[in-house]
Amino acid sequence: MSSIAVPSLGLAPRRAWLTDLPVLVVAVVWGASYLAAKDITTADTVIAVLVLRFGLVVPVLVAVRWRGLRALTAAQWRGGALLGLVLGAIFLLETYGVVHTSATNAGLIISLTMVFTPLAEAALARSRPLGPAGSGRTSARPPRAFLGAAALSVTGVVLLTQGGGFTAPSTGDLLMLLAAVARTVHVLVMARVKAVQGADALSLTTVQLGGAVAVFTLLTAVPGTGGAPWTVAAGFGARAWAGLLFLSVLCTLFAFFVQMWAIRRTSPSRVSLLLGTEPLWAAAVGIALGGERLGALGLLGALLVLAGTGWGRRAAA
Repeated sequence: MSSIAVPSLGLAPRRAWLTDLPVLVVAVVWGASYLAAKDITTADTVIAVLVLRFGLVVPVLVAVRWRGLRALTAAQWRGGALLGLVLGAIFLLETYGVVHTSATNAGLIISLTMVFTPLAEAALARSRPLGPAGSGRTSARPPRAFLGAAALSVTGVVLLTQGGGFTAPSTGDLLMLLAAVARTVHVLVMARVKAVQGADALSLTTVQLGGAVAVFTLLTAVPGTGGAPWTVAAGFGARAWAGLLFLSVLCTLFAFFVQMWAIRRTSPSRVSLLLGTEPLWAAAVGIALGGERLGALGLLGALLVLAGTGWGRRAAA
C-alpha cells in the first residue's frame, strides 16, 4: 500500500496519527483473525464457533443501540435482515474456507473483494442507459489501469494457491474465493437497498449480526453440521477460549466501534485505505506465528496480490 497523505478534513499530524492508530490496530486484528479462527475451529465445529463468536457480541450491541434499534422502520429491519443473510453466508464461507487452507492464503484471497467490487459496479452501471431514454449510451468501462490491476491480482492468486507446483486449488482456496464474491454481493446490496441507506450504521450492523446468528443457530439443528455450541464450548481449553474472545471482542465488537469512531474524525477513504492493509497482516501473522511457508511461487503470488489490490484501489479512486 502507498503512504497515506494528510486527510482532507485538515487534521493536525498528531491528531491524525492518534485517529489512524486504532484503525490500523483493527486491520492487524482482522489479519490475525484468520489464524485465530483456524486455530480453534475444525470442519465439525464451524457453525458452533460462529454461534459462540457472535452470540457473545450481539447482546452487547443490542444493549448499546437499544434506542437506535427501536427507531428503525419496518423496511429498515427487513433490509437489515436481508443483509444479515448475506453476511451469514460470508462468515460460513470464510470460516469453512480457513479450515481447509492456510491463514495466509485466506487473508490474501479475500482481498480480491477490493477488485471484484468495482468490476461488479461497472458491470451493473453498463446495463443502465445514460442520458435521455433510448439514447443507447451506457456507462463507461473501468479504467484500463484498473483492469490491469485486476489481472495482476488474479494472476497472484493463481500462483499463491499452487504451493510447490501447479495443482488444482484446494477446497479452502475456492471457498475463500466464493467468500470474496459474497462480500462483493454484500456491498452491492447495501448500496442498492434504499431502505437501509438512511439507517444508523451501528444499529444496522446489530441487525445484520443478529440475522447472521439466527442463521447459524438454525443450522445447528441440521444433522451433520457438528456439535451443539454449548457442547463445543464445554470442550474448550484456555487457549481456545482466548481465541474465541479475541474473535468476539477485538475482531468484532472493538472493530465495529473503532470504525464508527474513526469515520466521524477522518475521511471514510482514509479509513478504507488503512483497513485495506488487512491481507498484509494476514500474511505476516500466518508466516510469523502460524509457521506457514509460501514457497517461491506462493511468495511471488502474494506480492502480486498485494500489488494488484493496491494498484486497483488507486485506479478505482
